[in-house]
Amino acid sequence: MCILTYFAPGIAPDLDALWGGALANPHGHGYAVITGDRIVVGRGLDPDVVISEFAAVRGEYPEGAALFHSRLATHGPIDLANTHPFAVGGDERTVIAHNGILPASMHPGPGDLRSDTRIAAEDFLPRQPFGSLNSRIGHDRLERWLGTDKMVLFTVDPAYQQRVLLFNQDLGHRSDAGIWYSNLSYRTPRWAYGSDYSIEDEVYCLDCGEYDPERPGSHCTYCGFCAECLRTFPHCECRDLHGRDRYADLNEYLTA
Repeated sequence: MCILTYFAPGIAPDLDALWGGALANPHGHGYAVITGDRIVVGRGLDPDVVISEFAAVRGEYPEGAALFHSRLATHGPIDLANTHPFAVGGDERTVIAHNGILPASMHPGPGDLRSDTRIAAEDFLPRQPFGSLNSRIGHDRLERWLGTDKMVLFTVDPAYQQRVLLFNQDLGHRSDAGIWYSNLSYRTPRWAYGSDYSIEDEVYCLDCGEYDPERPGSHCTYCGFCAECLRTFPHCECRDLHGRDRYADLNEYLTA
């Protein structure tokens, strides 16, 4: 699933929230910070190292836009090469990070060890398949292609009219501190840290917070939120994995 976090200029990071997202999405972590006429990018597999490095860079450049990404691998091995963000067409002046699973045309073929987002960044998006992203039409076309996925593009390329483009930002979540998150996995419950585990932590919805001990599987019976893919029914990504009977049971709860 991954989690993508965006910090507007002047917004300080919540390091605890980055840790929560990293615990739920442990397969590589990366950041990008716009610093004048360049973008500082860092990646790593150790969240301790990457979050600390990001905090230092953000502290040095607090007035530039910044993003942080933690990966939950779906395509491609767990390694630095598949860790977000990715340069678009190999041009380090423009980078993207993405949350979700891209259409099947972006999935790697036999022998291709790249993730779907890496393929999109290297092979697909440089061809401008949606037209200019400077235009409203191009922006909307890319959002429709993404479906419910989210993407952030940073650029210092003068060919772009804006340095930051957020795609499907309305489908994400903005905290009281003004930080934008692509989903709620930064709210990783206390039991994920080990020592403070309580059985009650497993029966509270991560989204609406309702006490829900009777929920069918991973779905909250109050709001339909799925604790596995962190989307709300019927937009759950687990549909094909769990089958129709489970969804029929959920519909009974939600419509009762």
